[in-house]
Amino acid sequence: MSPRVLQAQDDEDLRLSLWDRLRRAGYSVETVADGLDGLAKAITGGFHLLILDATLPRVSGLDVCQALRRTGCDIPILLLTDRAEGNGKIVGLRIGADDCLAKPVDVEEVLLRVQSLLRRSIAAPDAISHYHFGSVRVEFLRTEVLRDGRLLDLSAKEFQLLKYFIANRGKTLSRQTLLREVWAYRSTPSTRTVDVHVSWLRQKLEDDPKLPRWIVTVHGMGYKFLG
Repeated sequence: MSPRVLQAQDDEDLRLSLWDRLRRAGYSVETVADGLDGLAKAITGGFHLLILDATLPRVSGLDVCQALRRTGCDIPILLLTDRAEGNGKIVGLRIGADDCLAKPVDVEEVLLRVQSLLRRSIAAPDAISHYHFGSVRVEFLRTEVLRDGRLLDLSAKEFQLLKYFIANRGKTLSRQTLLREVWAYRSTPSTRTVDVHVSWLRQKLEDDPKLPRWIVTVHGMGYKFLG
């Protein structure tokens, strides 16, 4: 699965240039032209990274950044600041941006910063305390899963399965692999254990369990986590 990048940028030329370069580098990119749309999409869209212009219409990029951090959203943010504002980078880092670049920006440098931020953020669950996708937040240290701020009732095995999916996001995982890695089966018996637990997770995590967005079936092969 290609990492999903959201770009909030009102400069059409820069927006198109970054969109084109990121797409050619293999990223899935969505764009918005103002801060209000950027805030809404960043909260609900399941993106892996946000490129945010500090000076956006309706809601400024600085306010968007602050609002996201206040809601607990930990999506990596690359903030593009105005070079005329000498302390723009310091302000951006103080309010929660992960990295800042002063405009005018070099498209290739933006790509390198995006790659660096994603390498740091897409880590194994054992190396991070929490993980966020859509309206779901997974707290690894507390072994808790929340959806829309509400604590979900997951069994220990459901939590272990979700954790393994997150650690291997974007990979197609066979039932045999899941039985071996999550259930510690030495052999691979004929059982519907994996399918049953996936169904239970979908009931708790998906808006429509019959049309799953996060844990999808790869027919004839297994399952893939797209969060």
